Amino acid sequence: MCVYDSRWEANESLELDRNENVRAWVKNDHIGFEITYSFKGIIHKFRPDYLVRLTNGKTLILEVKGQDDQQQQTKREFLSEWVRAVNGHGGFGEWTADVSRHPKDVLEILQRHNK
Repeated sequence: MCVYDSRWEANESLELDRNENVRAWVKNDHIGFEITYSFKGIIHKFRPDYLVRLTNGKTLILEVKGQDDQQQQTKREFLSEWVRAVNGHGGFGEWTADVSRHPKDVLEILQRHNK
């Protein structure tokens, strides 16, 4: 069972269910995973769409986003900084992040991060 914000997210979830690169996944809905970021002097909270455990042991933070703007770029910069920090700590496994910009690109994203 999963709550979807769009048909696109539902399609991505179907792929996460059947893809051989995926060990487990969760829709980031009411689980409390947030990245705090600052945009134009205001503090915001960013909740990426999915957390995906890949078969190689990495955790992929996957965002589904069709349009891009300066605020989206800022979110990704803070997310990249968070990933570097958690990987630098070393106590929470290896993490990675990506953005799906089209329903068909999730296959390539999963393969690339599972290498």
